Amino acid sequence: MAEVVLDRVSARGWRIDRSAVPYLLAGPAFVLMLLLLIGPVLTVLLLSFTDYQLGAPGFGFIGLDNYTELAGEKVFWKSLGNTLAYVGVVVPAAVGLGLGVALLIESGRSWRAFYRAAFFVPVMATLIAMAIAWEFMLHPQFGLINLMLKPLGIAPQNWLNDPGLALWVLAVIGIWQSFGFNMVLFMAGIVSIPKHLYEAAEMDGARSAWERFRLVTWPMLGPVTMFVVVITAIRSFQVFDTVHALTKGGPVKATEVLLYTMYAEGFEFLRSGYAAAIAVVFLVFVLILTVIKARLLDRKVHYG
Repeated sequence: MAEVVLDRVSARGWRIDRSAVPYLLAGPAFVLMLLLLIGPVLTVLLLSFTDYQLGAPGFGFIGLDNYTELAGEKVFWKSLGNTLAYVGVVVPAAVGLGLGVALLIESGRSWRAFYRAAFFVPVMATLIAMAIAWEFMLHPQFGLINLMLKPLGIAPQNWLNDPGLALWVLAVIGIWQSFGFNMVLFMAGIVSIPKHLYEAAEMDGARSAWERFRLVTWPMLGPVTMFVVVITAIRSFQVFDTVHALTKGGPVKATEVLLYTMYAEGFEFLRSGYAAAIAVVFLVFVLILTVIKARLLDRKVHYG
């Protein structure tokens, strides 16, 4: 590619340093990255140091006042705690369920394509549409969930309006929506494991399925598992659609999460500067997860 560029430049009578060709080739991609990625992040960061309100003709720089207000705001700490609790439930459950389903499907001999498609449907479905379906299923009077639990002697529950249940119900929906994607990733990792490793393990005395999983499958799925954990955690931090569609952060802030707080402050209360500060905190959490992923993958966790 560099030789083609130099030939065309020479044909036009221009002279260019050969060492500058890589920068010229990377220039368009860098400009796009600056405009679409780095630019918006810097804009949000600068906006977080202002008192800008959506629609206002001007604004002023107020330094760290937005972050100081965040530190003393009970709603922010409540939404942060809810977010961390949601992530703490969804990540291990979605990863474990995705791995378990992948192992069951790959160990079977029939209906494998059907099961793959069936468990992957929640990933492809529009989350808002599925949230509406869940809202009907969780209805306290005629919802399918309460009707199924009634023969077991369990009293009907107001799932989405009970402060002690609402967040965990959303977590169950998050697990249902996430584990199919994890299943596909784990199946790709399982298929890529060399068969001779299982044969060698069996020759060394690993007769049971558990021993083969413990000695071969699990260690070889190290990189895939780390990738799945980090991606699931990042997607869990981004929970918003189900909260907005089902609970609006209620009841009594029991399901308010970081992104919903940011949305409410920015588009309902029009406090764009304050919402930008929340966005920066959110980006810091995502950056920390990304760094952890990069560090652990660099260690080549094939056998850890």
